[in-house]
Order: sequence, then C-alpha cells, then structure tokens
Amino acid sequence: MSVKPTPDDPDRLFLPPDDDLAPNRPGETLRTFLAEHPLDGFALFGARLLGRRPVQDDWRRRLAAECEVGAELERLGRGGWYVLHSVPLPPGSEISHLLIGPGGVFCLATEAVRAARVRADDSDVRPGPGRRPLPYVRRARQRAVRATYALTRACGFPVPARPVLVLVGPRHVERLPEPAEAYPRGEPEVRLVAGAHAVTALGALGGVLAPAAADRIHTVARNRWTWNDL
Repeated sequence: MSVKPTPDDPDRLFLPPDDDLAPNRPGETLRTFLAEHPLDGFALFGARLLGRRPVQDDWRRRLAAECEVGAELERLGRGGWYVLHSVPLPPGSEISHLLIGPGGVFCLATEAVRAARVRADDSDVRPGPGRRPLPYVRRARQRAVRATYALTRACGFPVPARPVLVLVGPRHVERLPEPAEAYPRGEPEVRLVAGAHAVTALGALGGVLAPAAADRIHTVARNRWTWNDL
C-alpha cells in the first residue's frame, strides 16, 4: 500500500499534548481508576462484609497483565512497528494495545484470567466447570471492528484491524471448533494468544504495510479525536 502525503496530512500538523495518545503507558486507564479509587479501609471492609473481592484487586491484576504485554510489544519497535496503549473507545471502553507495522494493524485485547487451562469458542472464554463464560472473544472482535471503521475513516484508505486476544494467566488455551456461520457478517476471526511473551510472534509478520503507510496510520491513530465519534 502506498500513501501520498497531502497538504493537510496529519503528520504535518502539530498535535496538542492532551490529544496525543502516544505517551500513554500500558494500563493507563486502570492506573487512573486506581488513583481515583484507592483501596481504603472502608472499601476493603465493605467488600469483605459482602464476601467479595474489592474491584481494585481485579484492576491490579489487569494492570499487571497489560504491563507485561505492553513491555513485550515495545520490543518490536526496532522492527518498524509502532504501539499505542490504552486507546479510548467511547463511551467507556478501550483498546488495550494497538500494534501497527509491516504485518498490518492488530487490535489487542489483554485479559487476566485466573485459570491454568481455558477453552474458547467464537464468542466466549470458558475458564472451567462451574465458572461463568467470559465474553472476551466477542469483545475483542467488536473492538477491532470499531478500530477498522475509525482508522479507515480518518486515513482515507482501508485499514483493517485484526483482533488479537491475549490471555495472561492460562498456560494452555484450547480453541473449540467454530460453526460455519460463526462470522455471518464477515467479521474477523480472533487470534488467541496465551501469555504475554507470545505476542512477539506478531513482529515476524510482514508484507502488508509499507513504512509510509504504517507511519500515516500511527499518526492518525495517536490522535484522540480519531476515536471520539465512534
């Protein structure tokens, strides 16, 4: 894919710091949640009284997982890849990591799962008997569809974003057979990855984006306004 810069090309314009997503750290949104809702004595007492784990525990597990994955993705920079973390999707969702480079655009959803082995179908992750299915596969696909729409609209050329679900915690992920009608509307198949270290395999992919196209997509993607009207 070739990209010809235009006079109003975003890479020629100054992006205000408040609108630039490039400085975001892995788990930036979760860091904000934890800072705004510290686990004080009252919150901990209330959670224990109800027999529940405080929500901050879940946030910390997710933050640790996103930091692990983010650190591995940052290693790919030497191979011509760009990575953005905690890309906001209104009205309250986000893309854990957006990876852009020679192999295309990948929309990564990082989830911490407390199970050694899980099974996944075309919509859910199933941690084991007696535990409720988690809609992580479906959610990852939906976010990638939204990313495709936002980036294609802002760039002015097709930018398919492929969904990747990274499960941190399980040592083994079994993919269940999918029915023929699993993707009736042409929605993308979700790539499943077990463990943060495995995401580096994406760096070996190539032949999809020329350096100029990857640079243009990254410039557009790092602008907060690209994602505001979804």
